[in-house]
Amino acid sequence: MAEDLLYLGLNDLHVALGGKMVPFAGYSMPVQYPAGVMKEHLHTRSAAGLFDVSHMGQVILRPKGSYGETALAFEALMPVDVLGLAEGRQRYGLFTNEAGGILDDLMFANRGDHIFVVVNAACKAADIAHMAAHLSGVCEVIPVTDRALLALQGPQAEAALARLVPEVAAMRFMDVGVFGDIWVSRSGYTGEDGYEISIPMARAEGFAKELLAMPEVMPIGLGARDSLRLEAGLCLYGHDIDTTTSPVEAGLTWAIQKTRRAGGARAGGFPGAARILGELATGPARLRVGLRPEGRAPMREGTELFAADTPLGAVTSGGFGPSVEAPIAMGYVPAKFAEIGIKLEGEVRGKRMAVTVAAMPFQPTTYKR
Repeated sequence: MAEDLLYLGLNDLHVALGGKMVPFAGYSMPVQYPAGVMKEHLHTRSAAGLFDVSHMGQVILRPKGSYGETALAFEALMPVDVLGLAEGRQRYGLFTNEAGGILDDLMFANRGDHIFVVVNAACKAADIAHMAAHLSGVCEVIPVTDRALLALQGPQAEAALARLVPEVAAMRFMDVGVFGDIWVSRSGYTGEDGYEISIPMARAEGFAKELLAMPEVMPIGLGARDSLRLEAGLCLYGHDIDTTTSPVEAGLTWAIQKTRRAGGARAGGFPGAARILGELATGPARLRVGLRPEGRAPMREGTELFAADTPLGAVTSGGFGPSVEAPIAMGYVPAKFAEIGIKLEGEVRGKRMAVTVAAMPFQPTTYKR
């Protein structure tokens, strides 16, 4: 029901900009603006796009004792090295369950005397409850409810944001910084260089308008956000990863540092370790792969995949990639069918169409290393 939707602090601005508002993760969100998804996508790749991601959960873990004690307790919830993360840096994390599935994917930062966490909107309440249940003995779990979260992405993002916050130009990929009351990280969900900006809600609209007044900055909706991340080969929680998929199946082994693996200084000890470490050792039964459909028809989420007449799995994300000018998709297939170049078929409207297993990302990333 529309009346049950939550509204972003910048809702009036989105409406004024001509945003087409749709329900997403319990919020009323702009799916596109008058320029349309294609132009928004290509503008982000060539200049800079501004996304409102305030629906996501911002959480502070403030230690009651030492930072290290909190870092180790947080680390026990996922197969990721938290203790070894340097101050002023952030890292991608994954909450796992006892079956080795993914409860959520997230970003977390070492901000010196506390950890700052950003979680997905649809999992926000569950994640906060999960952290409170496991971490309350060592730290305060503090949801941040009075700040907007904006993302500025694209090759001209640095030039645009540096006019307002000059210090951001010196940041590199996965750096975090606090500049007055603005919290900035340099990463992104588009494959492009860019930033996430947490700013007090009272200042957010004025700040967004200052950015949007710059010729290189355009407002970007959920439609282009999805096509940009798909080209970048990035997972969307609830689609490409969920409580049944392991980080190894999902191709997220890069997020599991050596120290948490077999033989590492703090190996295992996280939920689902038996399955996850086992799959790291012997390989998973299935894998997430990139897919390139032949022709122009996209293979969307739910499209069944076949080898001859054997069902293999399904597409988890799919659509048209404006930058690569072709349909692209990702999905899960048995490991023996996961090699790049293998020919499969996808069933689109009752017809079998050719599709080839392809390398990801589909579009090269441009992060500032």
